[in-house]
Order: sequence, then structure tokens, then C-alpha cells
Amino acid sequence: MADKLYYSIGEVSSLLGVNASLLRYWETQFTSLRPHKNNKGTRYYTAGDIALLKQIYHLTRDCGYTLDGVRDQLRRSTSADDRAQLVDTLTQTREFLLQLKATL
Repeated sequence: MADKLYYSIGEVSSLLGVNASLLRYWETQFTSLRPHKNNKGTRYYTAGDIALLKQIYHLTRDCGYTLDGVRDQLRRSTSADDRAQLVDTLTQTREFLLQLKATL
């Protein structure tokens, strides 16, 4: 797909090879999936939404997870990503403070 800001539900459904109704259903089941809607109610998906949909698709179709299992897996991966980002930030802060101490 081209590098666009927003993708229509038809583009996303053809990319994933699923029906648009399945995407609308997943939208009701996963609170983190919230595509932008215009005044007419047309859904527009961002690259982040598409990445989340690809994860959901992979976990349900390829790995055989139920929707509850997918929710748990997404929560775990999100918290692990948050922890890794926090560790990186703390490490950088520590290095900065050690350099500051050395210059004083």
C-alpha cells in the first residue's frame, strides 16, 4: 500500500483478505481499535490501526487464539513494550546523570 495517512475500510479489508463486516466486529471487541470516522460515519484507518488489525488477524487465524486470548496477548505485549521503553529511558537518564557528575 502507498504511504497514506488514512485507508478506507475496503482497502484494509482487501489487504487482510477479510470482510469489512469482520473489521467492524473487531472494532466492537477491541477498545484500542478506534478508526477515525467522518460525519457520514465512513471509517478511516491509520497505519497504527492496520498494524493492530494485522496482529489480531495473525493471533486469531494463524495461532488459533480466541478473542479473549487475543485481548490477553495484546495486553501482555503492550505492557512488555512499555516496560522495555521505560528501561531504555531510565538507562539513558542514568548515563546522563553520570556524565553530569563527572563534569562537576
